[in-house]
Amino acid sequence: MSQWDKLLGEILKLNRNLRFEDLAKALIKMGYTQSQPKGGSSHYTFRKTDCMPITLPKPKNSQIDIVYIRLVREAVTKYSGYERGEAQ
Repeated sequence: MSQWDKLLGEILKLNRNLRFEDLAKALIKMGYTQSQPKGGSSHYTFRKTDCMPITLPKPKNSQIDIVYIRLVREAVTKYSGYERGEAQ
């Protein structure tokens, strides 16, 4: 099992130990572009053509809230063809 498959598996299982960097890596690998607004905001926006943008905060304590993991999970299942850890 590759690291990519393991990461997707953790996202699909809603692992609460995922960090911002893990979610960002998954979104970028799926074709999203990352941008941070000017002005020192801690929120990063990930955009992809024909997809809703996803905004994630970069927490100082490295643990990200489950709500944001669910957002990325929805993107994984909807746009990458993964469901329950297996490719469709």
